[in-house]
Amino acid sequence: MNTVTFSAAAIEQIKKSSQQSEHGHMALRIAATMTGDETVDYGIGYDEPRDDDIQFEQDGISILVAPSCEELLHGAHIDFVEIEPGQFHFIFLNPNDPNYKPPKDDAS
Repeated sequence: MNTVTFSAAAIEQIKKSSQQSEHGHMALRIAATMTGDETVDYGIGYDEPRDDDIQFEQDGISILVAPSCEELLHGAHIDFVEIEPGQFHFIFLNPNDPNYKPPKDDAS
């Protein structure tokens, strides 16, 4: 079961990064923790699998999620977007985040 999904832009960027990185042969770990003020801190990076990790693959990328993060990340979507001209970042669209606001539908 995929706890987290990725946009095509995020997959493309992850593949580019893994080709340019010495850690590109490793799996991609996605993490999330709830802070005391009910904001969510997210992490993404290359890592070795652990025995209890939830592992899945999307578009040829091996993904790891620790069991402690599964509930918070369930249903999250990761995108890679231009925040400001020339500045691209991964963003987490997570309905489990108390501060989550669904993206506005441009058609409305």
